[in-house]
Amino acid sequence: MSLSDWRRQIDEIDRKLVELLNQRSRCAIEVGKIKQAENLPLYQPEREREVLENAERLNPGPLSDAAIRRLFERIIDEARSAEREAMHLGDVVDPDEKQ
Repeated sequence: MSLSDWRRQIDEIDRKLVELLNQRSRCAIEVGKIKQAENLPLYQPEREREVLENAERLNPGPLSDAAIRRLFERIIDEARSAEREAMHLGDVVDPDEKQ
């Protein structure tokens, strides 16, 4: 494959990643609503640890487990921010609204 072929493939993967990350965030917002309704804390370290361990266990490489952990830590942090924002707004953030 040529350089442009590889770049097109990367662009398509990036498109899918954005779609999946937003889908994951919508799920996290729903989880946040349930936590709020049940008076549960937003931050639950045992669940975060479980997610990170799962991501590392599923990792076939070539990214290192440490790299996967860093990426997922950031994903979790952003999801928590979306949960927090939704909790303060009392509603789901409009997925079409850009910040």
